Amino acid sequence: MSANERAAEAAMALVGVPFRLHGRDCRRGLDCVGVAVAALGGEARLGPVMTGYALRSGDGVGAQAALRRAGLEPVDVPRIGDVILAQAGPGQLHLAVLVTGGIVHADAVLRKVVFRPGGPPWPVASAWRFYNEEK
Repeated sequence: MSANERAAEAAMALVGVPFRLHGRDCRRGLDCVGVAVAALGGEARLGPVMTGYALRSGDGVGAQAALRRAGLEPVDVPRIGDVILAQAGPGQLHLAVLVTGGIVHADAVLRKVVFRPGGPPWPVASAWRFYNEEK
């Protein structure tokens, strides 16, 4: 199983976990950054670089720098298991994991991690994958 397949499988396993702002613990709740961290192998693999909220606000420059520091690189053609950085609103960024048939993300309105069928409902700024994985 590839790293991307593992990430997609891990993301699907998070569906139903409660939403919690700044959440990084599956038992207590996750936000969009927490979903991406958990799907990509947890803090042990990503280290502390994906904890800041530059990942969720601004023009995307800080978020892109944080994703690079976490060992991810931008890809031109997203595929299952990649993390997408989307523009959810003016100055508001959101992370989601691409899975078969849709995305998995932390939904603050529904107060839980959800599977959303189809494409992301927001403009996608970029897609990210671990270095040394197939492009």
